Amino acid sequence: MKYRSTRGKSSGQSFENVVLEGLASDGGLYIPEHLPSLPTDWQTAWAQLSFPQLATEIISLFVGDDLTHDEVKRLVTKSYSTFDTTEVTPMVDLDPTTNTYILELFHGPTFAFKDVALQFLGNLFEFFLERRNAQKASNEPTHRITVVGATSGDTGSAAIYGLRGKKNVSVFILHPKGRVSPIQEAQMTAVLDANVHNVSITGTFDDCQDIVKQLFGRPAFKKDHSLGAINSINWARILAQITYYFYAYFTLVRQGVVNPKPVFVVPSGNFGDILAGYYAQSIGLPVGKLVIATNENDILDRFLRSGKYEKNSDQGVHATPSPAMDILVSSNFERFLWYLARDNEVPSTVSLTSPEQAASDIIQRWMDQLKADGAFAVSDKALEAARQSFWSSRCSDADTYATIAKHYANGKSSYLLDPHTAVGVYVAEKLRADIDKLGSGNVHTICLSTAHPAKFSEAVLKAVNDNGHHLDFQSILPPPFVGLLEKPKRCIECENSVDAIAKIIVDQAAADSTSQ
Repeated sequence: MKYRSTRGKSSGQSFENVVLEGLASDGGLYIPEHLPSLPTDWQTAWAQLSFPQLATEIISLFVGDDLTHDEVKRLVTKSYSTFDTTEVTPMVDLDPTTNTYILELFHGPTFAFKDVALQFLGNLFEFFLERRNAQKASNEPTHRITVVGATSGDTGSAAIYGLRGKKNVSVFILHPKGRVSPIQEAQMTAVLDANVHNVSITGTFDDCQDIVKQLFGRPAFKKDHSLGAINSINWARILAQITYYFYAYFTLVRQGVVNPKPVFVVPSGNFGDILAGYYAQSIGLPVGKLVIATNENDILDRFLRSGKYEKNSDQGVHATPSPAMDILVSSNFERFLWYLARDNEVPSTVSLTSPEQAASDIIQRWMDQLKADGAFAVSDKALEAARQSFWSSRCSDADTYATIAKHYANGKSSYLLDPHTAVGVYVAEKLRADIDKLGSGNVHTICLSTAHPAKFSEAVLKAVNDNGHHLDFQSILPPPFVGLLEKPKRCIECENSVDAIAKIIVDQAAADSTSQ
C-alpha cells in the first residue's frame, strides 16, 4: 500500500512516512494510491468481531508492509483499552418509531470522538519512533517528532491525552483564545506533562489552522524539527475512524436487521469524520446515504447547493453553540475533491495512464483560486456526482437549542444531546421524508454523536433550562470532569503570527530534547 499527495508532487510514500510526515511537502493531503478490497467473506467473517478486532482487520488493509497484523493488533488493543466501554462506540436508540440511533463516539479519555483516532495515532507515533531509534547507527541523532496541531476544542485535548508523556515527542496545540468551551480549555491546559505545550492565539480556529499549514510549508523548518500533524490532515486520523462505520453496520446486523443500509448523519466542520464514512462506502460498506450536517458555518452545505466552494468572507466565522464546527474552510474536503476531479473533471483527451496527475493539477488550480479569490466552482457533472455521494443541510443556533430541549424532554426516550450532535439530529429530522424514500426495513438513520454533553455544558444548560427544566451543571459531569476547572493550568498566550509560534516551538522543543 502506497500513498500519493492530492497535489501530485509526492507519491509512492509508505504508510509510516505518511503518518510521520502528516502534510505532504507540496501542501497536499495524502490519500491511498489504490483503495484496498474487502475480503469476499467480510460480512460473515467480521459480523461478531469486537471493535478492536474489527479495527485490526480494517487498518491492516491500509498499512502495507509497514506493520504486521500482530503489530496492528497490539497497537489497536492498547489504544482502545483507555475507553470506558468494551464496545468503544456503542449505539443507542433515539427514536424507535423512525429507526433513528445515536452512535456514541465519546467514550474515550477526553469524551470526544477524536479519541478514537488520536489514541491510535499517539501509539503509532511512539511505535515508529521507537523502531527507528532501535535501528539507527550509534552516531546518528535520536529520532524525534514535533507534533503541531490546531484545535477548535476537541482535537487538542484528544491529541494531548494521546501523546502526553510519550518519549521523543513534543506536542504544540494552538487554540483560539476565548473560542473553546471552559471544559475543553481546562482539559488541554490542566495537562502539565513536560512535553505538552498549549498556545492560545488571538483569532479563530482558521487562523490557528493557517499557522499550522504555514509551518508545514517551510521545508527547512519542517525538516529541522521533524514536524508531525495530528489534525485530520494526517491520514491515520481518517483511517482509524473508518472502523466505527463498519461497527455500526454490524450492530444493526446483530440486532436482526437483514442487509442493512444505514443512513449516516454526521455533524461536520473539517470534513474528516464524514470522509471516513466515504472511504468505508468506497471500499464496500453498504450505505444508504451520507448526510453532512452543518451549523451556520455552512460552506459544505452551500457547496452542495451551488457547486461553488466559497468562504463566507464577508461575515467571517460565526460563533455558534457548536464551536468545533466553527470554520470557514474544511481542510479534509480536498481529499474528496481529488476523487471528484479525477472522475468528473479530467478531460477525455487525457491519457488513461495519467488521470491521477490531471486530477492533482485541477486540485492545485482550485486551491490557488480559493487562496486568491476565496472561491472556486466545479462543473455541473462534478456537482451532480457530489450530490450522489452526499446530502446536506444546515442547522441554525435556535434550532440547535430547540433540538437539545426537545430530546431532553421526550419522556421515556429522553436523551441529552451535546450541541454538535444536536445539529446532526436536527438535520436527520429535517430530511426524514427523503430518508424514508430510500426504502423500508433495512434503512436506519444513525446520527454520529461527537462529544459528551458536559463538554458544552453552557449551551446544554441554556437549551434545557430556558425551556422550563432545572438541570444543573454538576449532574451532567462525568467523574473525570469533577474539579477540572479548578486544577492548575499552563498555557502560553501568543499573537496571531506564524513567526512568533515558530520561535515558541524552537525554544520549547530544544528544552524538551534535553530533558527527555
